[in-house]
Amino acid sequence: MRLTMVLLPRGFAPALALAFAAAQLCILLDTPLPWMIGPLFSTAVACMLGARLAAPVQAREAGQWAIGTALGLYFSAPVLAALARHAGWIVLAVAFAVCLGLAGGALLRRLSGSDDATAFFAMAVGGASEMAVQAERHGAAVERVAAAHSLRIMMVVGTIPFAVRWFAVHGWGQGLDAFVPLAGRVDIAGLAVLVALTAGAALLLKRVRLPNAWVIGPLFVAMMLTAAGIELSRLPEWMIRTGQLFIGISLGTRFTPAFVHTAPRYLASVAACTLVTLALAGAFAFCLAGITGLHPGTMVLATSPGGIAEMALTARVLHLGVPVVTAFHVARMVVVVLGIGPLFRAWTRIA
Repeated sequence: MRLTMVLLPRGFAPALALAFAAAQLCILLDTPLPWMIGPLFSTAVACMLGARLAAPVQAREAGQWAIGTALGLYFSAPVLAALARHAGWIVLAVAFAVCLGLAGGALLRRLSGSDDATAFFAMAVGGASEMAVQAERHGAAVERVAAAHSLRIMMVVGTIPFAVRWFAVHGWGQGLDAFVPLAGRVDIAGLAVLVALTAGAALLLKRVRLPNAWVIGPLFVAMMLTAAGIELSRLPEWMIRTGQLFIGISLGTRFTPAFVHTAPRYLASVAACTLVTLALAGAFAFCLAGITGLHPGTMVLATSPGGIAEMALTARVLHLGVPVVTAFHVARMVVVVLGIGPLFRAWTRIA
């Protein structure tokens, strides 16, 4: 009984019910990413109003596994060859993202009066959990760093998918993704093998404490299988939707009443800095699109200060360049996670 309570906290069932209802409403309203946006915003509002909703870590990991596996199935050998031609632009985009985080940290420090460490890790364009861990190691206010990343993710998810879809319909024309998953059908036996291999990779990477293990492990295993031309199975659509729902709940339940009581000046400053970074990233994306010839929507998603799952899923739903978006975000995540310590020390010396 005790193990069951750990895996399924009391607030998970009502969170699931609310998230499912919100997803259905978003489907009726024809919003992008209904299975993520509906759960995210509904559970966030409910939690901030005092509802005791919760999501077990296993739900978030299951959602990340589904998204990582689904994305990996796009990376056939021709796709990898096409991405290799854009390697230089990926490096440039990673450098831009790092500079964007440094500039955002300086702006947040000026606007909010935060200390150097808190401002830096709050605006670093990396995963929320990894930045919180690094913030604690460097003496930052961890709760403020976590609040900043939660607010950033909500602002990105609440704006970019809508903006990209609107421009795709009214300005750019519909996105045409030349990249499609190699496996075209669901095969039960192949799916079982795919689940075992990708989940095993995730568990192995988690054991060695690699960041985003439940995204990166399945992503790379599915990528290697696809690049080798091995078609086990595609992921059923219900698995991908469930993964989005779990991720939405996991993000939404971060917005507790304690988040509401975080210093108003600090949260307002984070929101202002996030808007500035979104605008700068958008301008950079349009420049890259004009130079590379890639779809502007693909480049907006690839260079945005969002997460791998949210932006790659948006690309998938809008039929944009899923592998391009994924490659840009994976490269950025690796560089930021591995280099965040030296970057912070250099930033403090310059500051």
